[in-house]
Amino acid sequence: MKELLIQVLEAFGFPVFLHGTLGETEPFPPCFFTFITLDSPDAFPFDNEPTHTAWEYQVTLYSDDPQQLEQLATESRQALKAAGFIPQGKGVDIPSDEPTHTGWVTDYKYLANY
Repeated sequence: MKELLIQVLEAFGFPVFLHGTLGETEPFPPCFFTFITLDSPDAFPFDNEPTHTAWEYQVTLYSDDPQQLEQLATESRQALKAAGFIPQGKGVDIPSDEPTHTGWVTDYKYLANY
């Protein structure tokens, strides 16, 4: 599922990183996505056997342009939803380590057959 998540986000033309992998000395790109897998529980048991995995991801968008951040947050949510990811709300602000950037974070679920 990670491959699909990355593919959808990379289509926007900005870097995509596993959360926490951008080096401490590397400058923030003007706009970029990070993601992390929060959980992957079994789902929909039938005869004591799970039939799906409920993948849970957190996607964060950072930008040095607040208008771009707002627009891309909406567009990326729509693109992920179209690819089968289920948004868990519209998202929330998240602080950035860089004073030049602001962030927006949204959680998603993806139900995949076993």
